[in-house]
Amino acid sequence: MDENRGDQIRGTKGGTASVPLSVLDLVTVGQGRTATQALRTSVDIAKLAESRGFHRFWVAEHHSMPGVASSSPAVILAHLAAHTERIRLGSGGVMLPNHAPLVIAEQFGTLEAMAPGRVDLGLGRAPGTDGATAAALRRTDRLNEGADDFPQQLAELTRFLDDDFPDGHPYARIHAVPGPVQATSPGGVQSPARPPVWLLGSSGFSARLAGVLGLPFAFAHHFSARNTVPALDLYRESFKPSAVLDAPYALIGVAALAADDEREARRQVLTGALSMVRLRTGRPGLVPSPEEAEAHDFSPMEREFVDGWLKDIVHGTADEVRTGLDDLAKRTGADELMITANAHGGEARLRSYELIADAYGLPRVD
Repeated sequence: MDENRGDQIRGTKGGTASVPLSVLDLVTVGQGRTATQALRTSVDIAKLAESRGFHRFWVAEHHSMPGVASSSPAVILAHLAAHTERIRLGSGGVMLPNHAPLVIAEQFGTLEAMAPGRVDLGLGRAPGTDGATAAALRRTDRLNEGADDFPQQLAELTRFLDDDFPDGHPYARIHAVPGPVQATSPGGVQSPARPPVWLLGSSGFSARLAGVLGLPFAFAHHFSARNTVPALDLYRESFKPSAVLDAPYALIGVAALAADDEREARRQVLTGALSMVRLRTGRPGLVPSPEEAEAHDFSPMEREFVDGWLKDIVHGTADEVRTGLDDLAKRTGADELMITANAHGGEARLRSYELIADAYGLPRVD
């Protein structure tokens, strides 16, 4: 096993947390706010996460959603790299079928050159949007083909990242730059290191593939909670030791929001629930304010959806959130928790991460 890659994958626990704690950011845009403000908030959250000892900070790829400004993870990560020094940065994730593998290898090779030794490449097989937008991204209407070809696309991307296409392969003389080829060129001094690959999923397909390939796995518990334990069990059962890992390593994305009192936490998470109602009914928009969410007249069907949605969001006071996160880690056996705090305003999200850090006694790092 490559110990360096394994060390880049395994998280570090802080304070009294039973597992490493990390952050997933969607760059949410609330009503009355701009994308510029949302991106500035993401920088503030990344800096807070670094200063409080969260292990990694990932951004997701979404398209055609007014309330989510994370359509270009590589661009956002480059911006975050310029404002941080230690925290790991990564994609949670880049949707591989939307992009040519060579382009992803080049983008993340560039990020690795910008922030050596602290870049993760998380990959998903979903489009991160609706079918029409996915077709526009991929310039094809054969969307199922992209998902079905995911293992082959992953293999091609890995070859580009490692610069090890076999002799005679059509791509043998093509190199992702920045990348390992620079270290092996005459006079080359660049490190051959490259970002570790993670597989992301919300069902069993990527869980099994990650296990078979011996890769780390990230599961989207925050929107597919019912499938979490079965997917993690499948990942562990399928796992085969590899050059990357000698044992399974799985993190789960968790929707969690802490506030100074229970009522305020409820007000904040209700904004995300209303956003999801609108998204699921084909009306995506900006994240509504707490006032609008509280005043919304939910239909019986919408209320049923919201009640179910909120059951899977850990929210309340800092102590209540800590208890909920600890219970979830114990129940799932997750090796790491990646927290996403979705709310209308950046202030509530920043306050949530600060409260969670305090609840676990995460030290302040200068």
